[in-house]
Amino acid sequence: MAIQSEPMIKTVSRDLVSGVVVFLVALPLCLGVALASGAPLLSGLLAGIVGGVLAGAISGSHSSVSGPAAGLTAVVAVQIQTLGSFDSFLLVVMLAGLIQIVLGVARLGLIAEFVPSSVIKGLLAAIGTILIIKQAPLVVGYKFLPLTEETGGFSLTEFLNRFHIGSAILGVFSLIIMESWSSSKVLKKSIIPAPLIVVLFGVALSSVFRSIGGVFVVDPTRLVQVPVSENLSEFLGFLQQPDFSQLGNTVVYTSALTVAAVASLETLLNLEAIDKIDPQKRVSPPNRELIAQGIGNMASGLIGGLPITSVIIRSSVNLNAGGRTKCATIFYGFLLFFCVLLLPTWLNQIPLSCLAAILVSTGLKLASFKLLKEKWSKGPNQYIPFAVTVVGIVATDLLIGILVGLSVSIFNILQSNLRSPLRRTIEQTPAGDLVRIELPNQVSFLNRASLSRALHEVPRGGHVLLDARSTYYIDPDVIDMIRDFKELTDPPFDVVVSLIGFGGKYGLEDHIQYDKPVSDVVL
Repeated sequence: MAIQSEPMIKTVSRDLVSGVVVFLVALPLCLGVALASGAPLLSGLLAGIVGGVLAGAISGSHSSVSGPAAGLTAVVAVQIQTLGSFDSFLLVVMLAGLIQIVLGVARLGLIAEFVPSSVIKGLLAAIGTILIIKQAPLVVGYKFLPLTEETGGFSLTEFLNRFHIGSAILGVFSLIIMESWSSSKVLKKSIIPAPLIVVLFGVALSSVFRSIGGVFVVDPTRLVQVPVSENLSEFLGFLQQPDFSQLGNTVVYTSALTVAAVASLETLLNLEAIDKIDPQKRVSPPNRELIAQGIGNMASGLIGGLPITSVIIRSSVNLNAGGRTKCATIFYGFLLFFCVLLLPTWLNQIPLSCLAAILVSTGLKLASFKLLKEKWSKGPNQYIPFAVTVVGIVATDLLIGILVGLSVSIFNILQSNLRSPLRRTIEQTPAGDLVRIELPNQVSFLNRASLSRALHEVPRGGHVLLDARSTYYIDPDVIDMIRDFKELTDPPFDVVVSLIGFGGKYGLEDHIQYDKPVSDVVL
């Protein structure tokens, strides 16, 4: 390919430019995801560093970019609250990484292909809904107090005091910028990312408010707060380690399974999506990606970071900015590291309401009206599992919502197969009417019930022909059922059974007991 024949210096220069662009997009998102997860803001930056440098180096994908993802915010927030401490959750992240490594080694990278699209889109829409619900108050300047500071009762004065006019102005205008940027065809194609504009706008206007003074001044508690270090040794002292004393806590293991399942699913889906838009049409190995993500999550949990996944937004930005190889991802990770190490004071000038606006805008894209309309137009078999998944996740938790959505999807499949996956015709022969049942190209155990019903509906003393000429697979359970009906069931009902298209392949020989048909009538 022409792209692959580029001089190395040109490829490296493209990767460096792309790495800078991805860094500018990822910086506010790393902070925003940590904010939405109820985790220390530094943990989001650490996850971005690990996702870029470590996971990026191990991954077999040249275009995928890893880091903390909005899709995991609901899971992380619930697990931190359930476990009671962030240190305990870091152990969950490490164990989830170990599970991902096992999945990759076991070559289970194709698991995402078995999850119905209605459940996947329901998962994304539910995450978007949760982002909107939780971050919208922050956009308008509302401040959630820590549980230890809650008064326990409702007070209108206390409620109104939690709002801040300066933060509200910053948040609302930031949201307007995000939505205007995404709705403009020109701005959307711009190399300058909207989240960066929002951050720069927020920092600049917050500085103006400080110069004006009064009620508009945004106090430090409403700004980003990452620890400031004088040197590398002091920075390393800010890192948190997992609480290994929780290894005996069974909740830790169920939490790890949840995180591993969601992170793996999101990674594999994003990997597939990125490969489709890769100009070079390279195919990323899913099993190696699971191993890379697993190692990354173990490292992230060990140093105090959030769980990581492959992230579609950063990956698409990487390709659009001209990224050619994984060097762009690794460079983005190093830029994050140097920013956290050398520029923490600058990061602490970013208003939280601006980050909340970025997250709300992300939520509006995930839970868009267009998506709801699309699912509704595809009928109840698509819309009901989608809606059940959304409601289940928002009302309970992510894992329960997914399981409920999968259960509804499986029920729809069973019901569809039970109704009739078969084509039945009545053929008039010199010997009388013949019921012909044409089997589909695949006959699984899901078809067993409908085929059994069709056979038992053949009139007493009738004649049935099972036509398997277009079939290349029949489940052994279905074969046993056909054999039982032919050899045991039909004599009492006096039903003659003919077979065609089996040819001894399934232990059943073709056996036709009628004359050539003269006409067909489709039922």
